[in-house]
Amino acid sequence: MDLGKKWGVIIFALSVLGLLGSVFLGRYPSPFFTSLFDILNDDLVCRVIWGIRIPRIITAFITGMVLAASGMVFQMIFRNPIVDAGFLGVSGGAAFGASLGIVMLGGTQVAIQGSSALFAFLGLGLSWTVATRIGFGDWVLRLILSGIAVSAIFASGTGLLKYLADPLRELPDLTFWLLGGLWGISWSDTRQVMIICLPCLFVIWLFRWRLNLLSMKDETIFSLVANASRERIFLLLISVLATSAVVCKAGQIGWVGLIIPHISRRLVGSDAQKALPCSLMLGGFFLLVCDDVSRTLLSGEIPLGILTSFIGAGLFLILLMNPKLKIKQGEG
Repeated sequence: MDLGKKWGVIIFALSVLGLLGSVFLGRYPSPFFTSLFDILNDDLVCRVIWGIRIPRIITAFITGMVLAASGMVFQMIFRNPIVDAGFLGVSGGAAFGASLGIVMLGGTQVAIQGSSALFAFLGLGLSWTVATRIGFGDWVLRLILSGIAVSAIFASGTGLLKYLADPLRELPDLTFWLLGGLWGISWSDTRQVMIICLPCLFVIWLFRWRLNLLSMKDETIFSLVANASRERIFLLLISVLATSAVVCKAGQIGWVGLIIPHISRRLVGSDAQKALPCSLMLGGFFLLVCDDVSRTLLSGEIPLGILTSFIGAGLFLILLMNPKLKIKQGEG
């Protein structure tokens, strides 16, 4: 068994153990840990675990998988190792759309999800369009600059909506939602996430071997892929759709889509056939652990976006400052 397969088995085992172990973590009936005795003998504990804890665990794992897989797709298709949904205006657009749905469109699930998806697609389209019209620098620099500008525009719009929101009813919900978190996730929310995200993840997984080709320059793959542009757009749309679905439920959760693909490529190599499945499992495990910490460490829940940003930024700095840990772009 080569090193990549060993890491794959280890990460899969950790993910399974994490999913099972998270069921026993929580603040009720005692802080940090719920014993099997309590689960078997207390009906209220069983209802808490089945009705609150398990749907949240499932949603956290799927959200991590989506963000990591989308980050891998963005980095390989754009041939840019430092982009993710947050850098390309996707997360910012989805956040603005969801905020618009909460403040201006009645706050229904259809309004929030539809508006989130619409502006997520718009954010990616604007970033790509602006990057093609910038007259200086290479593609990587142009894409980063356009993504920063588009994200800033959406952030300004979200700030305006916070200003216009009802301070007693809408503003608290909107503020906590923007910090990122999975409090209030129900089975209904989990089903909605699964219906959208699982098919998207399956499609991305099926196309994992094509990502190696699609990450090459057009001149290189002209004779290998007949419709490279169509396939790239298709994968980008699938990734944006899945990202918007989790953002409208979990809020803005940063750094997962940026750092997890780098770690995966470091562990199993740049081949997307191995790196993408590794990113899926590692992203789910990473966000699951962060969510476990956020809901058990203190009596008051820590916003999930704060934890992922703190840990993700720290890991990214380690990658940047350690000369032995080279960031790989993964062009196949």
